[in-house]
Amino acid sequence: MKKKRKNLTPPYARYLVHLTRPFPDFDFSFIKPVRQNAVELLHLKQGDRVLDLGCGMGGSFQYLVRAVGASGEVVGVEISPEVAINARRRIERNKWTNVQLIEADARAVHLTGTFDGALMFAAADVYGSQQALDNIFPHLRDNARVVAFGAKTSSNRLGWILNPFFRTAFSKLSFPTTPSIDYQPWRILAKYVEGLDVEEYFFGWMFLASGSSLENVRGNDLS
Repeated sequence: MKKKRKNLTPPYARYLVHLTRPFPDFDFSFIKPVRQNAVELLHLKQGDRVLDLGCGMGGSFQYLVRAVGASGEVVGVEISPEVAINARRRIERNKWTNVQLIEADARAVHLTGTFDGALMFAAADVYGSQQALDNIFPHLRDNARVVAFGAKTSSNRLGWILNPFFRTAFSKLSFPTTPSIDYQPWRILAKYVEGLDVEEYFFGWMFLASGSSLENVRGNDLS
C-alpha cells in the first residue's frame, strides 16, 4: 500500500513537499503572476463555485478564494496523498472555511453540484486525459470558463535543440501516465471548449489556454 501511495506523487513533487512543509504558503515567485492571470481568465464573481483540478499544494487557492469571496466555494482535487497534506496545511493556516480538498483521481472523482469555472494548473494528467474531462465537464455549467496551464515543446529557434532534453526531463519528473508533451498539449481540451485562446510563456515552453465550456457537453459525444 505504501509503495502504491508513493507512486501517486511525481518525483519532483515528493522532494518539494518535504522542503516546503514548514512553509505552507510557499510558491515560486515567477509562477505567482501566471497563477493570478489564470484565475482572472476564469472571470469568476462573488458566490461562484470553482474547481481547482490537480491543485497540488494549493498554490492557486488564495487567488481563487479572493475571486469567489466568502460566499463562494473552492473545491480542490489532488491525487497525491503526500501533496494533499501540504494543501490541507495551507487551508488550515489561512483559516479558509470555503475551501474543500478532495483526495482523488480526476478521472474518477465524485463531484456534486455544478461549477462556474475549472482551473487545471500544471495538471497535464487532467487536461490531457479524455477520461478525466469526460468525468469533470458534466459538472460545469454551460459556458463555464476553463483555464489550463502547463508545459509544451517550443517552436522558437532554440526549440529544436532543447526540446528533446525538455521532453526527457518532463517524463522523468511526471507520472508514468502523464501524456508526453508536444507543441499542442491542449488538443484534447480543445474538444470541450469554444473560443480557446492560447498564450505562450517562458520562451514557448509553457502555455496558458482559456475558453468556455460547450453547452450540454458530454465526453462520449466528442470522440
